[in-house]
Amino acid sequence: MDPSSFKSLRLGVAGVALLAAWQCGLSAARAQTPPPAAPAEAPAAPAEAPAAPAAAPTSPLTAPSMTGPLALSTTPYNFDAAGLGKVYLSGVGSGLGLFQSDPTTVFYKGKFQHDNGSNADLSNGQLILQKIDGWFQFYAQGGLYSLPTLGTNYNVTQKAVAASSAYFGGAPVVYGKIVPSDIFNVEFGKLPTLIGAEYTFTFENMNIERGLLWGLEPAISHGIQANLTTGPVAWSVSFNDGYYSGNYNWITGAATWTIDPANTLEVVGGGNVDNFNGNTVATPYVLNNSDIVNLIYTYNSAPWTITPYFQYTHNGHNASLGLGTKDASSWGGAVLANYSIDDNWNLAGRLEYLNTSGSATDGSAPVFLSAGTSGWSVTATPTWQNGIYFARLEGSYVGTSGAAAGTAFGKSGNAKSQERLVLEAGVLF
Repeated sequence: MDPSSFKSLRLGVAGVALLAAWQCGLSAARAQTPPPAAPAEAPAAPAEAPAAPAAAPTSPLTAPSMTGPLALSTTPYNFDAAGLGKVYLSGVGSGLGLFQSDPTTVFYKGKFQHDNGSNADLSNGQLILQKIDGWFQFYAQGGLYSLPTLGTNYNVTQKAVAASSAYFGGAPVVYGKIVPSDIFNVEFGKLPTLIGAEYTFTFENMNIERGLLWGLEPAISHGIQANLTTGPVAWSVSFNDGYYSGNYNWITGAATWTIDPANTLEVVGGGNVDNFNGNTVATPYVLNNSDIVNLIYTYNSAPWTITPYFQYTHNGHNASLGLGTKDASSWGGAVLANYSIDDNWNLAGRLEYLNTSGSATDGSAPVFLSAGTSGWSVTATPTWQNGIYFARLEGSYVGTSGAAAGTAFGKSGNAKSQERLVLEAGVLF
């Protein structure tokens, strides 16, 4: 393991320990607060009408968005800030170990760089401040993070994440929110994308690693977003810079229909209205000059959460950058599911398939590995959480077909599959 990996691991362990100790102090202080006394002569409930079981407590915080099974504290720390009112503080500290077969090789910063068979890293060291009431609200998330994704070179990706100029920086999500009414608000700043069914950071998702479809989606964008609720349908529209390009040439929108408490259906779409010629780690040209559509259904009724979704993209080309001479497209689908075993244990899984158009010899832009490549993945993630502490173990398999020589897995780029085992543990409050 290289010295930088040891340094990241030490930072991760230290950060988790500090967060855990601090949070334990907060929890102890809360526990010392006596419960309110019962009335002196409280009438007994009639025998023929037993009280309904109490609903499981939930956090008052609706951001960051989380699919579960990990959950924020139901009693988040808060304080009164002069001139702002009540402000909430939450956060996450976690480390991971990643072990894989056939580590990949990529060309990065003028040379070929190999991934490691094993990686130890800080997956999250983030604090979140937010104000959730009044006409002006805000959300600020800052710190360190990693972005483990299936089918990618972990080592090189995290070097890019560490370079603030290459990815989302030390404050990846920061936005203000104007709330003139209960049904309408406007957000502005560094915003999570409307696209896709998986979120950016590990703790937000059912699985530790994001999937193949997520790898084709924008994650965080600079922009402005309006949100409106009309009955059972929530509408959002955003003008933004797509894949974090700094050029405001993307429009995205979403319509979410809450059919009933257990069922929702969402249609999401977006695209680039004016081509951008750059190509960076955070802003890949082929993806940033694309159109994307999702159809997402979610069933959420204990003990199950099940989300199947479909994705289609139309992707641009750029011969001057060596990124194809004609446009390409992709389509794919995934099923994300979580089963709640009890209050502490969950089992999550993901199945997905991705197909891209063209071939490596017909000039099509490369969307996934190389033009004309198909990929599929299977992921299983048992998760344990008790209070602020959590741990989860993940096994995944990625298979491919049609990849051009030298573009798939292994140092030669010719291995057609990759297996991974990932362990993540930490605190979430």
